[in-house]
Amino acid sequence: MGLMNFIKGELIEIIEWTDDSRDTLSFRWPDEDKQIKNGAQLIVRESQVAQFVYLGQFGDTFAPGKYTLTTDNIPVLTTLKGWKYGFSTPFKADVYYVSTRLFTGNKWGTSNPVMMRDNDFGIVRARAFGIYDFRITDPKLFLKEVAGSDQHFRLDEFADTMRSRIVSLFSEALAHSKIPVLDVAARYSEVGAALLPLINPVTTAKYGLELTSFVLENVSVPPEVEQAIDKRSSMAAVGNLNDFVKFQMGQGMTQPGGTSAGGFATEMAVGMAMAQQMMQQQGGILGPQTTPGVPPPLLGQTNTPASTSPPPSAAGGQPELLSPGDVANTLGVSEGDVIATIEAGDLKAKKIGSTWRVTRAALDEFLKA
Repeated sequence: MGLMNFIKGELIEIIEWTDDSRDTLSFRWPDEDKQIKNGAQLIVRESQVAQFVYLGQFGDTFAPGKYTLTTDNIPVLTTLKGWKYGFSTPFKADVYYVSTRLFTGNKWGTSNPVMMRDNDFGIVRARAFGIYDFRITDPKLFLKEVAGSDQHFRLDEFADTMRSRIVSLFSEALAHSKIPVLDVAARYSEVGAALLPLINPVTTAKYGLELTSFVLENVSVPPEVEQAIDKRSSMAAVGNLNDFVKFQMGQGMTQPGGTSAGGFATEMAVGMAMAQQMMQQQGGILGPQTTPGVPPPLLGQTNTPASTSPPPSAAGGQPELLSPGDVANTLGVSEGDVIATIEAGDLKAKKIGSTWRVTRAALDEFLKA
């Protein structure tokens, strides 16, 4: 009787695992070097999977439920052990419990900047971090590639193991998706959702994991790229350059006594346009001039022979030609704005050599528009 109790004490009759830690991914059931008896009870609770391993080879996998271990319900293990006619003696095998519940709020982040190829800015270095949720879908692959033979594989170990792999998958998916850096830095939730279908197939095939959500919380780029983004935003806010120039001119007209250069230039341009329009309507009532007309002085300049502009119009009626710099001074804007307005076709001009030239009549027409 004592021998029977000793033998019974060396055999495993019930295999079950209750997890209250909430951070365990896999757990090797402690058999204390005992053998499993024929007809032992196996209990697998919800959000668990039991995986048998025999001599380093994966055996049968059990979903949630209660099982009696016999030849009929462990066919893989029976084949591995070579039981031709079933087993009637105890056997030795490792039993791993794997948690299949959803693990949420796991952090990821780049320890070094990720190199991105962008159509607008070329090669860009970016740092990123966020959170993701996952669950284990393939216990065998997970045990083989991630947990290994660890007796108690916890979430903190998983985070250390997977952080670099998740960042690598993020970098590859981002490069493959070709999402502009402007969108990455401004539309986190949409970018994360777009990358998830690219990351998930790899995590499932390589690690037996499924990411249910992948969220970018922040993406930072070097200061020079941030400045470029700010300039791009400013240009979008300004909108049409021609309308912006006219708006500046209108603002100057509302302040006739102002001392700003923009207000003075606007008043001068409007006055010149009105005077020339009156002369044209009266058919030259003042008669032909005996000397060439002298244009009004430009801002910050005097009428000196050293002017680089072409000579003013002669009595023969040749139109006076103005350089973009002259027009810029007249309108109180930058020369670059004038050239951009010319190239957009809003201000008529002719290109002589490598330099644009604007007639007074074209400038008048632009001011009236």
